[in-house]
Amino acid sequence: MAGVVETVRFTYRLRPGRIAQAALLAEWNRCRWLWNEAVHQQKSGQKPTFGRLSRMLTEARARFAWLRQGSQNAQQQTLRTYGVALNASFTVKGRGRPRIKRKTAALPTLEFTTNGFAVEGGRLRLPKGIIVPIVWSRQLPSDPTSMRVHQDNLGHWYASFVVTRDAAAAPDPDLPGIGVDWGVTTTATTTNPAFDLPHLGHRRRCAAELAKAQRRMARRRPRGQTPSNGYLAAKRQAARIARKAARQNTHDARVWAKNVVDHHGLIAVEDFKPTFLARTPMARKAADAAIGACKRELVDRGKRAGRMVVLVPPAYTTMTCSWCDERTNRRLGLGVRIFERPACGFTADRDLNAARTILATAERNRASADDVRHRIASFRDDESDAV
Repeated sequence: MAGVVETVRFTYRLRPGRIAQAALLAEWNRCRWLWNEAVHQQKSGQKPTFGRLSRMLTEARARFAWLRQGSQNAQQQTLRTYGVALNASFTVKGRGRPRIKRKTAALPTLEFTTNGFAVEGGRLRLPKGIIVPIVWSRQLPSDPTSMRVHQDNLGHWYASFVVTRDAAAAPDPDLPGIGVDWGVTTTATTTNPAFDLPHLGHRRRCAAELAKAQRRMARRRPRGQTPSNGYLAAKRQAARIARKAARQNTHDARVWAKNVVDHHGLIAVEDFKPTFLARTPMARKAADAAIGACKRELVDRGKRAGRMVVLVPPAYTTMTCSWCDERTNRRLGLGVRIFERPACGFTADRDLNAARTILATAERNRASADDVRHRIASFRDDESDAV
């Protein structure tokens, strides 16, 4: 893959001063007003396109002085992002129409093209004289083509640069394959137990501390009154605890995914959708396991490394014997942790048997990383033909 490049994001922490932070928030208020105006145009039946919204932006900047005080680059990017979100609501299944961004609910997000920002002397220079220091944790591999400034729920600011870098070299063809089955007792069970991802329960360990902070929030904000400083401090503490658990899950997922990708050429992943678990008694534990984030990290990292990533539909993987490749005549409840097939005498752990079945399915239907969704469709067609 010599000479092949890939597009990635590099994110860095920002340290804006009091004046710079006020300027960023003012810019966000202008962009949020434009977004809400575009949503109003759509709801009123005006069918706003990007060209029409751009003309409306030009007229509005000529009419309102407070709008001219902001960056036209950031405002145009806000409308462009709205257009992309609106188009996706018609083409992507389950994607709703863009909604109003409320001041108390939406976090600040500003996007800039190369004409709207510059990196000079290790600092970020934005329009209207905004200069923000950057905490450089690593060097940019190339000149950025666009940039996003956003704030998290703790009040920390970040800059995310879109850059290109050399793609990973072709994997060793002798690397073995691995099957991954998602679960709740163990977050990821693989065909090689050395690469299993145990359920570490970071959110569960933080639950008592988080509940204490939330009770403090409830006591310090009387209903119908302005939030006090004590309430805001308790709110920040609760957000800090939740973010700590989320970061621990993210770190564990990245370390585990890198270990799996570095040692395997074929990665067969159960195409598991954890959303249905939200309606079960295991909802809290499933959320603690962060299955969706682990799966996304593994698939993305495997594709970037040039590995063969195959998403296998989860249908019948638990009921199929990985030894004789025959299906049992009954479903296994979640309380049954041992798979047994009397016909061939095979017995194994339920999740380990499913992981082996997933790997066997992927090896029979080898697919490239660029043909994942096509392969999933063919799997489902094969199942319907078999029925």
